[in-house]
Amino acid sequence: MVKIMIEDNEAGQRLDRFLKKYYNQAPLSAIYKMIRKDVKLNGKRAAQETMLSAGDEITVYITDEQHEAFHRAKEIRRSRKSFRIAYEDENILIAEKPFGLLTHGDEHEKKNHLTNQVISYLIDRGEYRPGQAKTFTPSPANRLDRNTTGLVLFGKTAGALRAANRMIREEGCVSKYYLTVVAGHMAEPLKLRDRMEKDSFRNTVRVLAESADAGKLMETNAVPLAYGSLCGEEFTLVEVELITGRTHQIRAHLAKAGYPVIGDTKYGRRRVNEIVGRRYHLTTQLLHAYRLEFLRGEDELAYLTGKTVKCMLPPDMAEIVRDLFGQETDI
Repeated sequence: MVKIMIEDNEAGQRLDRFLKKYYNQAPLSAIYKMIRKDVKLNGKRAAQETMLSAGDEITVYITDEQHEAFHRAKEIRRSRKSFRIAYEDENILIAEKPFGLLTHGDEHEKKNHLTNQVISYLIDRGEYRPGQAKTFTPSPANRLDRNTTGLVLFGKTAGALRAANRMIREEGCVSKYYLTVVAGHMAEPLKLRDRMEKDSFRNTVRVLAESADAGKLMETNAVPLAYGSLCGEEFTLVEVELITGRTHQIRAHLAKAGYPVIGDTKYGRRRVNEIVGRRYHLTTQLLHAYRLEFLRGEDELAYLTGKTVKCMLPPDMAEIVRDLFGQETDI
């Protein structure tokens, strides 16, 4: 028999979802068999969709051997901090992700990624104790590509993470702004609405007309801020508001509109990339998530309503902006 006490970071989720995460080595069939025959919640049988509250006690009538086979504590691979902190309180941390760092790990990089760095930082501060956590791990509510820099929002508690995920997902809660430099003279603001189809094999997306039957809707707003030129090519400093959050959305959408992001080898212009490559040693897209505006906070994060968090341009991008658009450009 195993007794599991539900604390604040486990509360607010369904019984079956908690058990799936807690018994992370068990097949789904074993989880649902447990709920039918071997699990009691506060001394009584409970349905799989029952919501858990802090202070609940789950009793699982299995052997110690079964428990050890089904439950494996999550391994935390500590990683040295290379990010800066744009904002932090008891519920959230907004990190400034540097260039070249993954937001999450993948099959090639399982240790040194932003999420592990944030977790390691919180462990060092005593704000997260893996040995006491049953299922919760501090996690990001949004993500950036490896070579995109800027703001990533982390929930430090389960309630804060749920609220942050909902706010990022729902319209009218958080506005996300990026800075980029594009090829061409963008004379007027653009409001782009189209559909996109992902090519997983090539890791690219194809932009389709909004009226197309296929693909997912994507929406991007772009505002020109400054103009410059180099080697006979025109360039525009652009602020982009990401309305939806699709794969490669900004890069593919601006390229389709005729203003590709400089340095972008997937969607950009070869001649432009050669010019900026020679001048600035730029080998990838120049894209920086620089501002989050909290229009409406929810639940534990209601106090964020009206708050704006910004981060400075990374030094390499700041140098390019100064060179192309002049010292007077204020970001």
